[in-house]
Amino acid sequence: MNSDLSPTPPLDERLRAVVRTIPDFPKPGILFRDLTPLMRDPQIWKLTLEGLADRVDPLNADLIVGIEARGFLVGNALALVLGRGFVPVRKPGKLPGMIEGLDYDLEYGSDRLEIQSGALEPGQKVLVVDDLLATGGTAAACASLVQRVGGEVVGYGFLAELTALGGRGRLPGPASVESLLLY
Repeated sequence: MNSDLSPTPPLDERLRAVVRTIPDFPKPGILFRDLTPLMRDPQIWKLTLEGLADRVDPLNADLIVGIEARGFLVGNALALVLGRGFVPVRKPGKLPGMIEGLDYDLEYGSDRLEIQSGALEPGQKVLVVDDLLATGGTAAACASLVQRVGGEVVGYGFLAELTALGGRGRLPGPASVESLLLY
């Protein structure tokens, strides 16, 4: 039998085979899911983006908002696949001109996110994108910032989600949450 006719494994299996798990990083007891190898192989990266695009396209977002820093890589590429615009949400002091910001608490301290004033039109439908959903604090803060400047969050898109950390439950709803890989 011709091996070229063997069935292709499901997308999640193909992606899991590429994602690296690094024990005890950044501290003992943590299993770090390194998603960057997905980006190294253009065929796998294309499959990854197409898989996420298939899940989020029905949400009909006008814009993709990517969270610094890996959310820029995923969000900008996804915006190109979907034919949508991209808006970055950054850490303090990185954006020129007038900005809107939001301070928020994390399990280990506090942080701040900023967006350029006028980056969103009032009522624009927004998809918030990052590489990984863990505790949900940063994605929730990003969604709150988007809402503060007049955007409507219609969904969230992630390459991977660490389900045991409950981040999905912290995200402002009723927006859809789409993750390609669940750990």
